Amino acid sequence: MTPLQPASLQGQIDVVAFDLDGTLVESPLDFVAIRHELGWQSNCDLLQTLAAISDDDSRAHAAAVISRHEMEAAERSVLLPGVLEALHELHECGFPTAILTRNIRVATQHMLSRLKIPISLVLTREDCAAKPDPEGLLRIAAHYQRPIHRLLYIGDYHFDLTTAANAGAQSCLLLTNSNQQYAQQANWLMADYSQLARALTS
Repeated sequence: MTPLQPASLQGQIDVVAFDLDGTLVESPLDFVAIRHELGWQSNCDLLQTLAAISDDDSRAHAAAVISRHEMEAAERSVLLPGVLEALHELHECGFPTAILTRNIRVATQHMLSRLKIPISLVLTREDCAAKPDPEGLLRIAAHYQRPIHRLLYIGDYHFDLTTAANAGAQSCLLLTNSNQQYAQQANWLMADYSQLARALTS
């Protein structure tokens, strides 16, 4: 793990991809409340648990509950400081961008539209295998015809860092008050978005 500094990534990165919740936006999505409503274990992975339900009606009910919470969160999410400025700088410097999220497509698109996030290549859990499967990042690199090791994936959670490692991409952890324990898993650390463009250029 290395803190981002001016020019620390210069010449190493061709594509910048982002997680969504907790990375580009502050989201009120309450995983504890979802698990409680569904009667699931407090530490379970929602998508893995959902996929393991064999009964169609039960699985449909659980999916509807999760989707409702995601849509409510999409309506109440707010941009993190410096996001739009950083994206503008990246686009000005010619860096392609993308989003890889575990959210559903309709909630994701509603959030992007409402908050005017200028990223057109967006992969949700309906478009590819959910993180930490590397499929999404591999597809992003292929879309832009760039080698995966020259893709930087920025996230706030261990799933994001594991996904990047599984794909062979570089990872960057957006540091918060509650995710310091994941720092050792990241290639790079970013305190805020003012550091991003400078690290990629000069």
